[in-house]
Amino acid sequence: MIELKNSEKLPMLKKAELQVNTGLSGLSWVLSWFSQLYDSRIPTSVWIRCQLVLAESFTNAVRHAHKGKPPDWPVEIEVAVFAESLEMRIWDWGEPFDLEQKIKDMSEQDDIDSPGGRGLKLIRDIGDSISYQRTSDGRNCLSIVKNYSPCLNDRK
Repeated sequence: MIELKNSEKLPMLKKAELQVNTGLSGLSWVLSWFSQLYDSRIPTSVWIRCQLVLAESFTNAVRHAHKGKPPDWPVEIEVAVFAESLEMRIWDWGEPFDLEQKIKDMSEQDDIDSPGGRGLKLIRDIGDSISYQRTSDGRNCLSIVKNYSPCLNDRK
């Protein structure tokens, strides 16, 4: 299991897990589930970027890692909200790859007219820490940490 990076530093405010079948139709369910984890201490701009990262991560798992897999193949998601960070983990059953090398290769072949391929760079640019690791059960875990300074005053 991939450990939470901030589990010993700050108190966890919320944590939730979701399993959804492979298929882009699951994206609306994923985003609806994620919206329930919102906490007013998270700046709106950070929250919106985290939604985008989650959408890109889920879409990548479905389109690339699970390409050709049965539609009931699961994508598992875990989100933990801390006082100063949000951590997301997305597990897939695809072939492992070197995330950093893939992003580097994509940057060298940057084609603005390309129909895809920008999602990983976007995830890297938004996340403060990202990793993609093979787990002992044969899955891959994309882990993203986004740090933020909490909003301390009430929003109305």
